Amino acid sequence: MKYLILAYGDEEAWNALSAAEQKSLLAQDDMLRARGSLVAAVTTDVTTVTSWTDLPKTASEPFSPLRAPLAGFGIIEADNLAHAVQLVANTPCARAKGAVEIRPIQALNQGAAVVV
Repeated sequence: MKYLILAYGDEEAWNALSAAEQKSLLAQDDMLRARGSLVAAVTTDVTTVTSWTDLPKTASEPFSPLRAPLAGFGIIEADNLAHAVQLVANTPCARAKGAVEIRPIQALNQGAAVVV
């Protein structure tokens, strides 16, 4: 099963780690990439779009309040939720006072086909 992972992390907490600790945590991201998972880091810039009327509106803040900014996302393949938890438990955001949300992917549009 495929899972969307949303990683939230605070830059101050990350910077408080030693270089060795950071390297060790980043190795977990490398492990996910090596198994074919999509892992991406994002900036803290955000544009939220709503089109509740005829014209789209934009805002420069997240739709929902966050305890920490979104730091990255990924798509991983795991046997089940417990396996997904095991795969992300040692990633930088999960360990460095952030959090990782795991959401099962119901369908994935890959080109012209929808994968369920």
